[in-house]
Amino acid sequence: MKKSTLILLKTLTWLACLGPALLLTYQAVTNTLGPDPTANIELTTGYNTLLLLIISLAISPVRKLIPRLSWLIKFRRLLGLFAFFYGTIHMLTYVALYAGFDVKTMLDDIGKRKFITVGVAAWLLLLPLAATSTNWAIRKLGGKNWNRLHTLVYAAAVCGVVHYWWQVKPGVLSPLRLTLVLAVLLAARPVLAWWTRRRMRPASA
Repeated sequence: MKKSTLILLKTLTWLACLGPALLLTYQAVTNTLGPDPTANIELTTGYNTLLLLIISLAISPVRKLIPRLSWLIKFRRLLGLFAFFYGTIHMLTYVALYAGFDVKTMLDDIGKRKFITVGVAAWLLLLPLAATSTNWAIRKLGGKNWNRLHTLVYAAAVCGVVHYWWQVKPGVLSPLRLTLVLAVLLAARPVLAWWTRRRMRPASA
């Protein structure tokens, strides 16, 4: 892929990833966040956290199935960091607007409300991944250790989906689509690993 094309695609990816944050900012400035602004911010940032996580997880299987799309790997880190960005805003919205920075309230909620507990777990799993997303961290950890650490992204995505289901009211199916896509990606991981091993196995004499 030409460098100019890659730069254009990365620019478009930045704009697409920033779009929800810019829209929320515009709605906050123009007072058009709706009847429950805090819930709007929570829902938008939480949904985009999961969406970007799942898109980033889809890159590896897509590259294995369609080798000519191997250049997609250059976007995985960017998507992962934006997922952490939205996840952090999601967390801070709860801390600032729901809990009012009250530590006791937050601790009580973590202990009593299981959707908050699993949501905090998802963010904590993403934290070391964001902190080690630099080339320097990869060199210090070594490729194998870095790859092992970054498998936590699957656990974070599962926790995020569970958080979504437990947060919505019974009968609401809005998390279903993301859940199905994540389930396919999780199932594809061992299948593609087996397929890769089989393809690389030397032919019997």
